[in-house]
Amino acid sequence: MKGITFLLIGIFFGITMTKSEALSWFRIYEMFRFESFHMYGIIGTAVIVGAITMTLLKIFKVKVAGGGLVSYTPLPLNIKRHLISGTIFGLGWALVGACPGPMFVLAGNGYFFILVVIAGAVFGTYTYGMVKDKLPH
Repeated sequence: MKGITFLLIGIFFGITMTKSEALSWFRIYEMFRFESFHMYGIIGTAVIVGAITMTLLKIFKVKVAGGGLVSYTPLPLNIKRHLISGTIFGLGWALVGACPGPMFVLAGNGYFFILVVIAGAVFGTYTYGMVKDKLPH
């Protein structure tokens, strides 16, 4: 049953991303050139909805699959680390025209060139996992 739930959430996410044009390279290009509010509105709405959802999950003491309560531990602010990682993420997003969520939506919409990008993202994540203990965090 869990698989069906995740499938339906994924379909809803894909439809939302497609209809809002959040996976459009042109919309992303406009955002990085500060020519349009469109993407900032989508991202801002996602942040607000996420904050409200987390607050409600905590208020109603919703439990996760393992039985514990829904919670999160914010990372301590590390300006250098966050600036470097945010810059790498932003450059990749600008270069490819998609962040991780929309990459899968693009594949689902039939833009199969994105599979090369997904393979690169998986390879990069795997590589980071292999060398993370040797990096200065």
